[in-house]
Amino acid sequence: MSSPTNDISSSIKSQALSLGFDACGFAAATVVDEEAVLHYDRWLELGHNGCMQWAAGHQDLRHDPTLLLEGAQTVISLAMNYYPIRFQDPEALRVAYYAYGRDYHEVLREKLTELAHFIEEITGCTTRPCVDSAPIRERYWAQRAGIGFIGRNNCLILPGKGSFYFLGEILTTAQLTPDEPCTLTCGDCNKCVENCPSGALATEGAADCTRCLSCLLIENHDQELPEWVGQVVGNRVVGCDECQLCCPHNVHATATSVEDFSPTDAVMTLTRERINGMTAGEFKRTFAHSAIARVRSKGLRRNADLTKPEED
Repeated sequence: MSSPTNDISSSIKSQALSLGFDACGFAAATVVDEEAVLHYDRWLELGHNGCMQWAAGHQDLRHDPTLLLEGAQTVISLAMNYYPIRFQDPEALRVAYYAYGRDYHEVLREKLTELAHFIEEITGCTTRPCVDSAPIRERYWAQRAGIGFIGRNNCLILPGKGSFYFLGEILTTAQLTPDEPCTLTCGDCNKCVENCPSGALATEGAADCTRCLSCLLIENHDQELPEWVGQVVGNRVVGCDECQLCCPHNVHATATSVEDFSPTDAVMTLTRERINGMTAGEFKRTFAHSAIARVRSKGLRRNADLTKPEED
C-alpha cells in the first residue's frame, strides 16, 4: 500500500506532465554542498561571469534556497522541451532555438504558477515558483532532483532526451521524498569543448562568459564587442547553440509539443535589411513576448552588422 506522501508526490508529477513539463523531480531544500560553492566562487574569481555582473550578487540566497522561502523543505525541479518543430534556413541570420517562440519566462511562469496552486491545494503548504526570478542554482538542483546532469557544455542534460530544455523550480514547505540524484557525467567526451567557435569551454566543465558568443551577443547588448567576435560569429545574431548541436545526447532530440515554443514569423523571416530598418518602437512591438527583447534593438543591429560579408 502506498503512503500518503508517495500519493502526493505521484500526483504532483502527473500534474506536471499534464501541464507540458517533460521531467519533474524532488530534492531536499538544504544548503548547497561545499564543492559546488567553491567551484562557483572560483568561476567568479577568474572573472568568467563577464558582463553578467548579477551572477556575483546574492550569494547567500544562491547557496541556501531556504532563504528564498521561509520553512522550505523541498526544491521541485522541472524541465520543459523547447526543441523546434521547424528550423530557420541555414543561410538565415541565426537565432538560438530557445528564442524561436514565445518568451520562456512567460510560458514557464504560467505553468509553474498553475502547478504551485495545485500543490498548495493538495498539501496545504506554501510554495514559491522560480523561473530566472530568484538567485537559485537551477542546474545544481535539477541534478540533485535526479532529472539530469550538468554537461561539460554547462547545460543540463536529460538522459535519453538531451539538453534543449528550459528549467524551472518550485520551492515548497511540503516535505516530499527526495529523488535519487543523477550521477551520470560526460565521461571522456569533449565534443562541445572542441566545437565551441570561440574557445569558451574548458575540459573541467567551466565556461568563460567573456568568450561565450551566446553571452556576448545577448547579455552584452549595450557595448561594442571585441574585434575577434566578428571572425567567429558566422551568421549568428542571437545566441549560439553550437555546444548543444554537437552534443551526442541531442542526436535523438524530439520536437516540443508546447505550441508557445513554435517559431514566430518574426524569427523565420529575420533578415539584415529588416533589422537595420527596424525602429526602436517596431523592435519593441515585434519582440514584446520574445526572449529576443533582451538583446535590445541596438544590440541586434550591432550583431547583424558583425555578420556582414566582407566587401570585394
